[in-house]
This record gives sequence, C-alpha cells and structure tokens, in this order.
Amino acid sequence: MFGTSLACPRRGLRAASLVQVLSRIVIAVSALVAVALAGHKLFPAMGGFTPIWESFLPWVGLAVPVLLLFALLARSLVAAGAALVPGLVWALMFASTFFATPPGGSSDLKVATVNVGVRNNASGEAMRKIASGLDLVAAQELTPGGPAARQLDRMFPHKYPVGTVGLWSRFPLSGQEKLDVGMGWPRALRAVADTPKGKVTVYVMHLASARPGHTAFRDKSLAHARELVDKDDSKRILLMGDLNTATTDRGMSGLTPPLRDAQREAGDGFGFTWPSSFPVTRPDHILYKGMTATRAGVAPAVGSDHRAALASLRLS
Repeated sequence: MFGTSLACPRRGLRAASLVQVLSRIVIAVSALVAVALAGHKLFPAMGGFTPIWESFLPWVGLAVPVLLLFALLARSLVAAGAALVPGLVWALMFASTFFATPPGGSSDLKVATVNVGVRNNASGEAMRKIASGLDLVAAQELTPGGPAARQLDRMFPHKYPVGTVGLWSRFPLSGQEKLDVGMGWPRALRAVADTPKGKVTVYVMHLASARPGHTAFRDKSLAHARELVDKDDSKRILLMGDLNTATTDRGMSGLTPPLRDAQREAGDGFGFTWPSSFPVTRPDHILYKGMTATRAGVAPAVGSDHRAALASLRLS
C-alpha cells in the first residue's frame, strides 16, 4: 500500500524531470541552429566541411517545426519561443527569395547552362527540349561529338567547344579562347557574342568538384575564375556553368560581386539544380554584369543528374 503511494509521486517526478530536460534541449538546440544560420560565415572552413554545410543552408529551416514539436511535447512556452528564434533568422535570410517579384519585361538575350552528364545517352533529347528558342547555351560534361553536341550543332549556327565544355550561339562568335582555371587542363572558355544590341563577353566554366573535407581544389579554381573576371574590362560579361559552388557557399562571394546572380535577381525560389530527381542545392549558375536579368528559372534535363539553369537578360 505504501509502496504504491510512493511510486506514483516518483513517476510524476521522473516525468517532470524528463519534460524539463526536453525543454532545455530544445532551447539549446534552437540557439545552436540560430547561431549556425546567422553566423555561418564566421566559422572556419574546417578543411572544407563548412562550405559544404553552407551549400544546404536553406534546408536548415526544416529544424524549426521539429523543434516546435518537441517544445509542444515539453509543454514549454519558453522552449517554443526559443524554437521560433532560428525561424526568424531563417526568414530574415531567405524569405525574400519567395516573395521577390521578377523584373519581367522585354529581354534581348535568352540563355541556359546545363551539365548534360558525361554518360547521358539522352543528352541530345535534353538539349532539344532546353535549347529551343534560346540565344546562347553553355554545356558541361560534354562528350566531343556526342548526342548533346550533335543536337546543338543542328540548332545553332555558331559554336565553340573546348573539351568537355562548350558554347553554342545564334550570334557570331569572336575572340575564342581556351582557359585553364587552375586545374591543369582547359575546362573553361571565353568568347564574344556579337548580338544585335552589342557585344557580350561569355565565359563557360566547369570548376573543380567540392566534397566534404575536399574543397581546396575547388577554391583554387574559383580564385582563377575571379582573376579572369577582374582582368576583363568588357562592358558586358556573362559567366555560365557548373561552378560546384552553391549560392549560399562562402566561395560565391568571390564572384558575386562583381557579378550579379540571375536567379537571385530575377528568379522564383531558390532555383535548385542538383540532384535532378530532388534538387537540394544550386551549383549551376548564370552570372552577369552590364545587363539586367528579367527572368530566371530551371528546367529538367533528360538523363542528367543536373537541371538546367535559364535566364532572360536585357542589355543595358
């Protein structure tokens, strides 16, 4: 009899203790998430792990409803308030991405970039669907003479392929140049497109890959890309390609500025492009200066593990 009466208070005390622990965990994790979001650029690269974390930064917001759920289980208003803090930080950082209105209006240049996939036998079909109605198409992971290249040859009168990257254009090209962005072999190019509204200097690049603990080679190629842009005194510059650098990766600060990001300026949403089945990040970019982005978006690329990035631009 006495044992039973004592057990109930003990169970109650244990339950209350567990609730308090859960509440404290929610508060602590909420603080960590808020700091990780707001101060991510202050953290050291840690051998390349931090930039990879930054690549998926927008998804950190999913932690907020989970934290709120645990705060509800803990029946703690303090924990719920703490869980809302990283939500507020996330909103300040990314909410404008969903509410921004693309400038719209007329455009002088419609462009796309796509990593077609080196083993993609359907890359010709992907190009046929993506490139229709465009003025410039940048491609990466090309197989010279492969289905993507053959399809683009049929659609565009002008081209400049360099190994596994290439540029196809409706307008005449001049000043073609192979570029090595610090990788030891050409995996980038430069050409000038002579459009009816004036010349546009176009770069197509496929930078080194970035993996957890291994971003040094990518960072080196990014630095080379920035040097090329800094040395170029062209009035209008368009840089397209698979930069293996997400919009939220600290490495992008080396290119934007001086260039502007078409998806950020004129897109709807984050414009994730990889992996194609369920995109969670955006390594494929259309960057520019001396022009105005009016629209930007993504499109599926049959057989590739990337989606295509597209943009419409008005020449200043």
